[in-house]
Amino acid sequence: MLRNGGTAIIGKLALVAGALALTACGSNTAREIRVVGSSTVYPFTTAVAEAFVNQDGGRKAPVVESIGTGGGIARFCAGVGWEYPDIANASRQMKKSEYALCQRNGVGEILQVQIGIDGVAIAEAKKGPGLHLSKRDLYLALAASPYGRPNRARMWRDVNPALPALPIQIMGPPSTSGTRDALVELILAPGCTAVDPEAKALKAQTSQAAFDERCKRIRDDGVYIDKGENDNLIVQGLSANPNALGVFGYSYLEENADRLEGAPIDGVVPSAQTIASGQYPGARPLYLYVKKRHLRAVPGLADFLALYSTMWSPNGRLASRGLIAAPEDVRAQAAQVIAQRRALKPAELH
Repeated sequence: MLRNGGTAIIGKLALVAGALALTACGSNTAREIRVVGSSTVYPFTTAVAEAFVNQDGGRKAPVVESIGTGGGIARFCAGVGWEYPDIANASRQMKKSEYALCQRNGVGEILQVQIGIDGVAIAEAKKGPGLHLSKRDLYLALAASPYGRPNRARMWRDVNPALPALPIQIMGPPSTSGTRDALVELILAPGCTAVDPEAKALKAQTSQAAFDERCKRIRDDGVYIDKGENDNLIVQGLSANPNALGVFGYSYLEENADRLEGAPIDGVVPSAQTIASGQYPGARPLYLYVKKRHLRAVPGLADFLALYSTMWSPNGRLASRGLIAAPEDVRAQAAQVIAQRRALKPAELH
């Protein structure tokens, strides 16, 4: 029977088992690269995976799964070894709590690689109502407790008399999605502090739980419609319901420009130019997180990342898939992270 120190012994045994599994992984030439995470980053990583196989027909195709940023990082941080992913796609930065989970599970050093920029687009059908919205409008429409009270708004006119008397219907990703996190952080929270002095005071007092409840929790009474991690379902939903709005990464808006258009936020339309310049309120960076220990053990993983870095330039192949290139200095820094295998420092996380 384990008594004092038993938990510590079990933890050490788990880490040893993970290390043995990783060693086995390094000797298994059939082991494919495994990537999980963001639906926004998914098409870009898939494009790199296709190019990776085309470079050498003897390579196994990387397995790329779209399960959302939160779900992907959780699986990525579950452990080290053959059965765990090598890379997490992320449409937001890793949280400090997620990094801590990785460390508790023996993942060790992690590379943070910014692959480009994207925007959280608010879109509608070409035959839609042509809404011009502000961060304030979206906060008052989507927050569960604006001004600390239950949200009773059902029509756009309820949040802004200048808007039409149409039902508020917004289709978007689930709570595990980095795109939803970005919607909250970049649009709802700023909209909240702009109109609610008490919320601004809560933020200044670092009353995080109270601030999150007032400004960041999305209502769950049917106004916001969770469409899962497949953004194509949102595109289809907008075609079927032209009065609704959709929330997804800008690349999906660009890909479906023949039937959708972006709704301006604070007078700025989502475009490659407004996102790259930071003018669009929903602009956000996109990342890969990579296990450094797997770089030494998984065949082809280092080459896969090196190939990625050749495809993210303004004229690179990922631009044709909708990726907006990061500024030149950011791209250079990301390439150095890959080349030098420079590990993420916890202090770099917000």
